[in-house]
Amino acid sequence: MTLFLADLVLIVHTLFIIFAVFGGLIVLKWYKVMWLHIPCALWGALIEFFGWICPLTYLENYLREIGNGNYHESGFIQHYLLPIIYPPGLTTDIQILLGTIVIVINLIVYCIVWYYRYQK
Repeated sequence: MTLFLADLVLIVHTLFIIFAVFGGLIVLKWYKVMWLHIPCALWGALIEFFGWICPLTYLENYLREIGNGNYHESGFIQHYLLPIIYPPGLTTDIQILLGTIVIVINLIVYCIVWYYRYQK
């Protein structure tokens, strides 16, 4: 059961990352999602800029540890999602680049949102 929960945390973590990076696109359709998305995007960027470790990572690792699970199992989730969240060779420079990408993508989307909401 704990390995299932660890996989579930990994899936939620992946969805959070996708939302932090691309959630601004949802704001184009549903404007009020902005109030949820902006803190998520800022959190994602701050994690990268400062080299912090997300609490979801600690939770996932803890669940795998108490479930005696291998961190590098060959299941679908571990094979496809782990490299997205924990890419091999991750350096401080790459983390800063990733944080910058999160900010730039969302600035572009929010400029579009602002233009269509207030300039048309």
